[in-house]
Amino acid sequence: MVTRADIGVIGGSGFYSLLDDAEEIQLATPYGPPSDVVTVGRIGSRSVAFIPRHGRDHRFPPHRIPYRANLWALRSLGVRQVLAPSAVGSLRAEYGPGAMVIPDQLVDRTSGRVQTYYDIDGAVHVSFADPYCPSGRAAAVRTARSGGWATVDGGTLVVIEGPRFSTRAESQWFAGNGWSIVGMTGFPEAILARELALCYTSLSLVTDHDAGVEAGQGVTHDEVLEFFAQNVTRMRTLVADTVQALPHERACSCGSALDGIKLPFELP
Repeated sequence: MVTRADIGVIGGSGFYSLLDDAEEIQLATPYGPPSDVVTVGRIGSRSVAFIPRHGRDHRFPPHRIPYRANLWALRSLGVRQVLAPSAVGSLRAEYGPGAMVIPDQLVDRTSGRVQTYYDIDGAVHVSFADPYCPSGRAAAVRTARSGGWATVDGGTLVVIEGPRFSTRAESQWFAGNGWSIVGMTGFPEAILARELALCYTSLSLVTDHDAGVEAGQGVTHDEVLEFFAQNVTRMRTLVADTVQALPHERACSCGSALDGIKLPFELP
């Protein structure tokens, strides 16, 4: 059995069958338990830890996910690179359902979510100009294209508080700012990964056009779940192939994000 991992996957419960030699591990963190037990196993030669973002019974809505516990748990297992598959809405007519967007920028429109580990004993200011790992993004783009996905290299993910979807006016505003896709879970995951000096890469599957892109009633929860379920086998393949395409040695700047910064506590 594998009890440590160097790659983490945070995704839906449909990703359990990703791993060989899988073992479930109960973990405690200073921020409470993660969303569920962590499943640790292998994909090819790579050791991988998987956390179902919403819990295996989908009990955590986006604004209640224990984001800090999830990322801390992964790092405590040795994880240094994280892949984050998720469902998103498109803000552009040309990005239809089934497109795979690998964003390079993020806009936070959430409210009330704790977005830092460093909220005691002084502030820790971490660079976040480029929120995603360039090496992880490159591996994901190559893998998605070789797998036949309609792949978008780059773009801006705007993260909303949820659990409601956008109004039509909000969606039009997001699109008018030039943003590409909209989701509910990509923040604070990304900044918490950076605060732990982890590489973080978003694999964003477009399931629908958001409310302001086209006429109609707007997206529904059932439509999103149905489309993602129809594509979950293909998404598993993409995640597994991307895991194996990630570099074995990190040469990006993510690992040095905390260099020269005095931290108020030791990281796992």
